[in-house]
Amino acid sequence: MSAKYTILEEYIRPVVEGLGFTFWGMEYLSQGKDSVLRIFIDTDEEKGIDVEDCARVSRQVSSILDVEDPITGEYNLEVSSPGMDRPLFNLDQYQAYINAVVSLRLRVPFDGRRKFKGQLMGIENEDIVIRVDQEEYLLPIELIEKANVVPQF
Repeated sequence: MSAKYTILEEYIRPVVEGLGFTFWGMEYLSQGKDSVLRIFIDTDEEKGIDVEDCARVSRQVSSILDVEDPITGEYNLEVSSPGMDRPLFNLDQYQAYINAVVSLRLRVPFDGRRKFKGQLMGIENEDIVIRVDQEEYLLPIELIEKANVVPQF
């Protein structure tokens, strides 16, 4: 986890949780004037996350970030639910989706490839075990750039 992510999370998580939501995770995509800070929130309530929930969190987080100013330059703030193809950010989230189909993209190639899509078999220490076709891979979580649950219908 980068230092920037850690600093942003220190400001954002308490705001999200203070409003009664679960801080699922976030992505910061630094692209000059088109930079995006995407925050994912969740809830245990049956109704799920709606547009007004996202707007409330957006207003509160925006206020904190305007005061603390941890991001230099312009950026767009987006707040959404994780959705059905929810991103996975930490080991607890991976643990909750064992046996689900996941799609992973690595920061650097592993065994000659960066993309993996298969069944999440488990976790060993800080590594993710994924079965692709009939082969299992042990992938260190710190190598995972992006991971999503693949919805099964």
